[in-house]
Amino acid sequence: MVMFGASGDLTRRLLMPALYNLACDGLLPKRFALVGVAMDELTTEQFRAKMSTDIRQFSTRKQFDDEVWSDFVRHLSYSPGAFEDATTYARIAALVTQLDGEWQTEGNVLYYLAVPPPLFGLISAHLARAGGTAADRGWRRVVVEKPFGHDLASAIELSRELLKHWREDQIYRIDHYLGKETVQNLLAFRFSNGMFEPLWNRNHIDHIQLAVAETVGVEGRGRYYERAGVVRDMIQNHMFQMLAYLCMEPPISFRPEAIRNEKAKVLDAVRIMRPEDVLTNTVRGQYGRGRKADGTDAVGYRQEPQVDPQSRTETFAAIKVFIDNWRWEGVPIYLRSGKALWRRGTEILVQLKKAPEVIFRETPAMERLESNQLIFHIQPDQEIEVRFQAKHPGPSMNLQKVNMRFDYREAFQAARATGYEVLLYHCMLGDAMLFSRTDLVESAWKIAQPILDVWAASPAEDFPNYPAGSWGPKAAFDLIERDGRKWLEVVNRSVIEQVPLFSACDAIFQHNIAMALKPEVYAPGDLIVRKGDIGREMYVLVNGEVEVLDRDGTALATLGAGSFFGEISLLLSEPRTASVRAREYCDLFVLDQRDFNRVLRDHPEFARSILEASKARYKVNIAAEQAFDRQVRLLMGG
Repeated sequence: MVMFGASGDLTRRLLMPALYNLACDGLLPKRFALVGVAMDELTTEQFRAKMSTDIRQFSTRKQFDDEVWSDFVRHLSYSPGAFEDATTYARIAALVTQLDGEWQTEGNVLYYLAVPPPLFGLISAHLARAGGTAADRGWRRVVVEKPFGHDLASAIELSRELLKHWREDQIYRIDHYLGKETVQNLLAFRFSNGMFEPLWNRNHIDHIQLAVAETVGVEGRGRYYERAGVVRDMIQNHMFQMLAYLCMEPPISFRPEAIRNEKAKVLDAVRIMRPEDVLTNTVRGQYGRGRKADGTDAVGYRQEPQVDPQSRTETFAAIKVFIDNWRWEGVPIYLRSGKALWRRGTEILVQLKKAPEVIFRETPAMERLESNQLIFHIQPDQEIEVRFQAKHPGPSMNLQKVNMRFDYREAFQAARATGYEVLLYHCMLGDAMLFSRTDLVESAWKIAQPILDVWAASPAEDFPNYPAGSWGPKAAFDLIERDGRKWLEVVNRSVIEQVPLFSACDAIFQHNIAMALKPEVYAPGDLIVRKGDIGREMYVLVNGEVEVLDRDGTALATLGAGSFFGEISLLLSEPRTASVRAREYCDLFVLDQRDFNRVLRDHPEFARSILEASKARYKVNIAAEQAFDRQVRLLMGG
């Protein structure tokens, strides 16, 4: 293996740990050698020492195996040189020949270009002139990292440059997301389980969601991100690849070309947006100042190093697409990704259509009938979850949402991986199933390009439009809610424990409440609760501040994160006693009347805590019924 860019972050953080993991698992050939190439003036011994230091920092294994590493490091060599200098490649060729003799690698060479895409053509041309792209014996392959172009035109040009010097079957365009076990398991889940594939179509599936949320900002990559944005960085590649696995037709076999042919077909079937479609089916966002999950202040994107203070680059996007084929006609697919959000997680939701209601019409279950959900948790959790309805214990036909989970870590014993292990292993085997072909890359760009063109022609005027640490811009929630649907927000126990109202309750309560809560987002000035309206929801404020208003709109009290309101109307079946308005961007959990009543009934400890708080509020309300303004102040603790 010849690794260009061997002194860079990708090599030390991901590639070397992945190769070390393969060695630990006995999957690295004994007849293996690696040549690191970079501009740094290092000797082989210095390179080995540097890698030995870095591997102990970035290894993903719980226990470091010095014996395995000591054997592995003997296979490393280094050759310094500038990528534009022809003599660099002459030295590489001589070293490869020498190592081939020492390690008996049979003439096989895998070139890994861990360098920016503009260098792909330059390095390939020099390798071709030095005789590195073809061989009398063995094979020659090249691995290139994303991004595969900046837009459709540059992607076509990049492929043209590569294909001048390599055959298509020699090129391995790597996407580390496809190295994740849970992504690969999409194919196994669909095609090896007879109970699911018959449901995998427009007749049974209501809609699909793909979400990639990150808590971090751009982390010092401001210069790169200014040119990229979230569509280029995440959606055009990682998310479209996951969409292809999820929605492709069954291949005739698991041979690489059979898989890639079906991926190409489904991406070709994604409806290309017209300019008017972009305006109605996409949302873009950029994070501003906010707070991290640990409560510390977070800077806005425009305050990040190497970012334009007036930047219009999107750090968040939500997109609705359709696949125009027989299987998926009319089924909306929602994609959402963003930086500096409230939690880290990648999930795929497949929501099925509701069961017929007719047999439940005269039972309490009629109010609780919900759609079944299948959720693929890609990261950080690696799980598959099914949410469905079950009868609640008791004499009546009451339904409650329950779930079943398959957890990779519980079912299999495997060391935590970087995502590159499987991909590197497949490269060495010559199995291209997990890699993109030229047509796949171009099809993905054809979907993304109209969106980028419209956004470039009409720069966003409302940036920043969501605070760091929040759930994203309100417009993203409007996008899906106007279709009568809601985003899936995975609420885990750590999130529940941050809400004082829930933190003291037992694990069963926290599990049940997590599935009942629905997310809502409000922009500054939005009215959340209106005095006099019939209350059907209780609200828990997760991020932001709201103000309680008297009858003429004067603010009487301010509530912050962890507060709750709206419960009195549910407890007493009375109209709202006050109005509540968002002072800033607010993320709230909403508990509707049915779930509220069920939780009170099933969890006495929660009922006691909320009734005590509400009773105190309501008693003050009665005592002050002659003066509404004073009533609201006392009701809200003012």
